[in-house]
Amino acid sequence: MVVGAVAELDVRNAIVAIGNFDGVHRGHRALLERMRAWADEEDRAAAVVTFFPPAKVLFRGISYLSSREEKLELLAPFSPDAVAMIHFDREYARTDKSAFLAELAVLQPRAVVVGEDFRFGNRRAGGLDDLQHVPERLEVFGLRQDGETAISSSRIREHLLAGEIEAANRLLGEPYLALGEVVHGDHRGQSIGFPTANLDLPPAKALPLGVFAVQVDTPQGGFGGMANVGPRPSFPSGAPRLEAHLFDFNGDLYGARVTVRFLRRLRAQRRFADLAELTAQLQTDRVAALAALAEVAPSRATDASTR
Repeated sequence: MVVGAVAELDVRNAIVAIGNFDGVHRGHRALLERMRAWADEEDRAAAVVTFFPPAKVLFRGISYLSSREEKLELLAPFSPDAVAMIHFDREYARTDKSAFLAELAVLQPRAVVVGEDFRFGNRRAGGLDDLQHVPERLEVFGLRQDGETAISSSRIREHLLAGEIEAANRLLGEPYLALGEVVHGDHRGQSIGFPTANLDLPPAKALPLGVFAVQVDTPQGGFGGMANVGPRPSFPSGAPRLEAHLFDFNGDLYGARVTVRFLRRLRAQRRFADLAELTAQLQTDRVAALAALAEVAPSRATDASTR
């Protein structure tokens, strides 16, 4: 998979999917599956044109579901031959719609697959009527429904903020993930027999608050575990911290990049009177997490399995 600016992609006459794809939820997946199937049918390249950060993050200051790196990981199962990750900033947002159309026209796309609500250009002036003149064919996807409500990144974000990870995962189509580098923490967990991997994540990353059963992909393999997500005591108004305890793991992860996948919420965060009370609760959480892993992802309950 080649990643670069639109003009740098060496694909012509490809089947191109366009969108923000924040979180790559079930609606996005349907569109991307169509891109892949169409490309296979006609023996053509498949390409994705996407943006980071999403416009809502830039203009409203809300959190995003997927970082650049996370989005590439989520796009990988659809085997795009190339991905254009357009840096969306205020300068780019002010460009005329014709600039995006000219950029896309360089690819000479055989077809473009896009959602019905896609807009582009200054003040969102560009729409499907403009876009249809660039490819040979334009295929428009309607919004996918979950019950009576459309699946959207905004709806998933609301579930995450409420700690409703199972509801968020249902809309995503797979467990919500966070990818980051393991950094040194305060080492309190290690002192009571529950060492944790502390992930360095961007402040704008959306995270569910609470204690969760998780699966963690590391350079050493895949491990079941439990994770605590919440504000740091010294910085209660700052970005939440994610720290994961991996079951039966022995090794050093400092500096490694790992992926944490949230499977089930075990409880809300709470304060403890002393370390003894905290340790007792962590033992209870471990039992609950193992039970959840055995039910949701049986092969992830211990480090005996890898991806």
